[in-house]
Amino acid sequence: MAGSYEDRDGKIWMDGQMVEWRGAQVHILTHALHYASSVFEGERCYNGKIFKSTEHSQRLLKSGELLDMPIPYTVEQIDAAKEAVLAANGLTDAYVRAVAFRGAGDEMGVSAIGNPVRLAIAVWSWGAYYGDAKMKGAKLDIAKWKRPSPETIPTAAKAAGLYMICTMAKHSAQAKGCSDALFFDYRGYVAEATGANIFFVKGGEVHTPLPDCILNGITRQTVIGMLRAKGITVHERHIEPSELEGFEQCWLTGTAAEVTPVGQIGDYRFEVGALTRDIATEYEALVRA
Repeated sequence: MAGSYEDRDGKIWMDGQMVEWRGAQVHILTHALHYASSVFEGERCYNGKIFKSTEHSQRLLKSGELLDMPIPYTVEQIDAAKEAVLAANGLTDAYVRAVAFRGAGDEMGVSAIGNPVRLAIAVWSWGAYYGDAKMKGAKLDIAKWKRPSPETIPTAAKAAGLYMICTMAKHSAQAKGCSDALFFDYRGYVAEATGANIFFVKGGEVHTPLPDCILNGITRQTVIGMLRAKGITVHERHIEPSELEGFEQCWLTGTAAEVTPVGQIGDYRFEVGALTRDIATEYEALVRA
């Protein structure tokens, strides 16, 4: 599948019905388009099975609650809809995007309690998010933007509005020949990449930012569990930028990113070492088990 995402063959699930891909459209006065009243999930299906599908559906509903936008479907209904759209498109290995949003209705101001909350699910084939970086290590810029305080926005939600600075930071990084950008948070601590959590290795132990103002990714949680099961110490803590110089290895985690090694962040370089390769290989085996 190639070309513009609006001009493809296939089916998309929208509000309980399967519609033609090109017909899955919304009105220009959809509330989410103007006020970012939208939450979403990114998931991957491997060998016909969506990895941690139910956990993703649960988080989607929680994100909707955090945005004062109750999604009118149950976890079971969302899980079933994802399976149905995969079958309708004949895909067993795919990326799954569920998006819930306030649609057009009687209100077009900031408040839109009466506007319907809609849900759509699309699936498509999608390879490695960072291309050949999965082998040689991604190169990251350092973003000029900072992840916001949880006092300013619901940082625990996977909300569309939280990704505005991610788009800008990634565009800037790509213009410099980088794959992605690393954010610091509002306090100046190391936070995350534009769409992935980050891990570091030093002296055989792993360090990763405390998710107190960033999304506690499902892949992040999975990888922490894998590391601890191997007897490896994992420190979830605040990480100062000055510590980057002392770390030996680094990788990113996320549904799209999976486990991607990092070879460079700004002027700091990291080896694609044994632990990074091992956890990437073991994660690949886990999701396909």
